[in-house]
Parts: sequence; structure tokens; C-alpha cells
Amino acid sequence: MKPISKISIEECNAIEVIFFDIDDTFTLDGKIPKESYGALWALKDAGLALIPVTGRPAGWCDHIARMWPVDGVIGENGAFYFYYDDEERRLRHRYFFPPDQVEMERAELNSIREEILKRVPGAGLASDQAYRIFDLAIDFAEDVGPLPSSAVDKICKIFSDHGARYKVSSIHVNGWFGDYDKLTMVNFFMQERLGIEPEEAVRTALFVGDSPNDEPMFCYFGLSVGVANVTRFKDTLKYLPTYVTKARGGIGFAEMSRIILKKRK
Repeated sequence: MKPISKISIEECNAIEVIFFDIDDTFTLDGKIPKESYGALWALKDAGLALIPVTGRPAGWCDHIARMWPVDGVIGENGAFYFYYDDEERRLRHRYFFPPDQVEMERAELNSIREEILKRVPGAGLASDQAYRIFDLAIDFAEDVGPLPSSAVDKICKIFSDHGARYKVSSIHVNGWFGDYDKLTMVNFFMQERLGIEPEEAVRTALFVGDSPNDEPMFCYFGLSVGVANVTRFKDTLKYLPTYVTKARGGIGFAEMSRIILKKRK
């Protein structure tokens, strides 16, 4: 990983869209700092398309798509994207599969939940679970713990034993049934909303993240940035971001934004 200060003028000028994780990438210690939210507006004013890519629930994404200066939001680890139609003044939804389909798996997810809470001391149901449509989020470092890596591994194994897909973020393990992930929905969004084909995205799209569930994005995008806290995973990630900031979380996001906008000028 190279310092973000080393990003080239050519790379900065080629960027058309920025995809970014939220927790511990855009936030800092559970809050959105003024620096990162201000940076979001600065990037928007510069004409860049902005899309958060998060494991957070549909209920949060409804608010984000309506209220933040973004062009859409990908939520629940790729189960859907939402965007606000300014012309029609309404929220639009694009699901990987219809929400009512998940009801067939809900009983199995409930069984997984009970098994994890019984077998992994200290683990908890994520506080935002009530606002989710597709997945089950187990908290290991937001309102509980943080739990040791052995406990996180045990949570992952229980999901796997039930045939569910799972991803580990900096605070939750998210599990679901369905052949999708963040990258799948990112590609749908690029093609359907931005008219960007995958081969073009290598040059014109940037991804910003911080944790293991961002690894497929670090691998896929030719241009990627990790905020400083990504370095705690440097020995476990096979694919690392191209650049890394000095500061962690949302302050690192703002640091990246300042450098990119300065070099674009």
C-alpha cells in the first residue's frame, strides 16, 4: 500500500465515481465527523458520482438515499441499491431478488441467530436488525465486546454450516442466503445507473474501505484506498488497497478527498 499522497494527477483526473464503505471508513468511532461529511459535499460539488456500499440495513439506506449528497446507496452487502429520483421526487429500489422471496429463508436465519447467541458468549443481535430485509447481522464489536477473533471465526462457521454466505465487517458478521455480494450490486449500479461497463470501471471508479468484507472491491478496482485502520488486517488480507491514508476512519476519508480534489485542479 502506498501513501495516498502518492496518487497521481492522471489517476485523480480519471475518477468519475467513488464507491465507499460507511462504518469505520466514512465514520469515526461510531459517528460521522464533520470532516468526512464536508468532504462528501466537496466531492459532489466537483461533479463526482458518490455511492456508499454498506452492510447496513434497508431502513438506514432509505434515509441515506434521500438525505445524503449521494447518487445511490448499496445496502445489506449487495442485496439491493436505492436511489432518489429527483425528477419524480421519490425513492427507487432495485433488489437482487424480490423481498418476499427471503421469507422462505427467514426461519433458517432465525435458527442461525439462536444458535449463534447460544454458542458464542458475548455475541449479540445487531441493534439495526429490525430495519433489515434480507440478512442477519451479528454484533461482535459495536454494542458488545469487542469479541476475540476466535469468537468471530465461530460465528462465521455457524453461518457456513447452515449453507449461508457471510461477510465480516469491522463490527458485524452479516449472513444471508442468495448468490450476491457487494461487488455484484456495484456492477449492476454502474451499468444500470451510470452507464459504466466493468472494463471501464478499472480506470474511472475508485473504492474506499477498511475491512475484510471490502477485500473483493480492493481486488476488483484498479484504484482503491484504505483508511489507516485497514492496516490492522494487512497480514490477513490477500488483496490490499492501492493507497492508504495517514488518518483513520472518516478523517482519513477527508484526507483522501482533499488530496484528490487538489490534484484534479
